[in-house]
Amino acid sequence: MEETSKAPDASRRGALKKIALGTGALTTLPILGQAAGTAGMGHEAMAAASAPPEASADWKPLFFDTHQNETVIALTELIIPETDTPGAKAALVNRFLDLWLNEEEADRQKFFLEGLAWIDGRSIELYGQPFVDLSNEQQTRLLTPLADPDNRKPEDQPGVRFFDELKGMTIFGYYSSKIGLEQELQYAGDDYHTEFPGACNHPEHLN
Repeated sequence: MEETSKAPDASRRGALKKIALGTGALTTLPILGQAAGTAGMGHEAMAAASAPPEASADWKPLFFDTHQNETVIALTELIIPETDTPGAKAALVNRFLDLWLNEEEADRQKFFLEGLAWIDGRSIELYGQPFVDLSNEQQTRLLTPLADPDNRKPEDQPGVRFFDELKGMTIFGYYSSKIGLEQELQYAGDDYHTEFPGACNHPEHLN
């Protein structure tokens, strides 16, 4: 992202952080997932969604093809870009979504792939090339009307629905990642203590 956009991006990340924190990061994250359409997920899909994505360099997608995977990386990084902490790309949100969708029902898979295809179609219509080949400015300009909750244009509705779904899935994936939990939320739930004193041991309170 360009330097001129750092402040708005940081502000947006702050808003996402507040959403994820909610009444407690770990209890809120599944709610975000339900908002993204995970309420009807089966046990296999829920297990996939909670499993950390592989960080190995030779990773290959299970569900996406190469172009779809690159498109997901570009889209999710625009939703949660790198600022003072890493963005969705560094958090491997694309791998999270690939694992998640690989275990999803066929209609959910179809919806997501059709959404990616719609984004590319709109991109080619406006700029003559796929979404991943656009400049950051062009990508942002394409997505802006899709992110508008008041957008009621019939020709935009497939993209509006898909982008709304993708935003929820991206937030869920990001704040389920090590980067999202530890660097963004500063969650330390895996810390442990070697002892748990059962009473106050301050000298002035011993009596």
